[in-house]
Amino acid sequence: MTDIKVIDRRWWAREEGTAAAGSQEPSLKPSYVEELEKRLAEKDKEIQEYLSRYREASTGFDESRARLRKETSKEIERGRRAMLVELLDVLDNLDRAIDAAAEAVDLGETSQNFQALLQGILMVQQQFLAKLEGFGIRRIDLEGQRFDPARHEAVTTVPVPTPEHDGRIVGIVAHGYAVDEEVLRPAMVAVGKYGA
Repeated sequence: MTDIKVIDRRWWAREEGTAAAGSQEPSLKPSYVEELEKRLAEKDKEIQEYLSRYREASTGFDESRARLRKETSKEIERGRRAMLVELLDVLDNLDRAIDAAAEAVDLGETSQNFQALLQGILMVQQQFLAKLEGFGIRRIDLEGQRFDPARHEAVTTVPVPTPEHDGRIVGIVAHGYAVDEEVLRPAMVAVGKYGA
């Protein structure tokens, strides 16, 4: 523990000759009060420094928390998209089954029960597409469009009779899908080639 030195500054308690003639006006506070005030001022300064450091750390923590939230959100979105791409393969197989069944119906090779089954499968397909739209995923429209390598993947070329069909999509191997305007999976298409 620190020793506190007490100096009596009362004018009648001073001995002759100890006060300097014409010196500063004597303090009316006892010396231990001055010492305590000095310590208090030092502690106030320390507290202000601690508060400043705390505010800086708190700001850094808030920034880290916001950055972590943003990164977590991006990671969740990446996982969601990866899962949805896997589901699109199932939808492609459903589309192929529907196309094959529709072709059999067109050729008249089916019974009435088969046609009812086809209608049921078509309803399942529509329900699946509606659920995907609920997640913000939609099929990329391909009808008569020009081939766009950003949205389509050419898997084959097909000879076309007129130059107007050159570079246009003439067949769909697998539908493409987009989330908002971002391509989730490009469409696999057959592209028309004039003069081939």
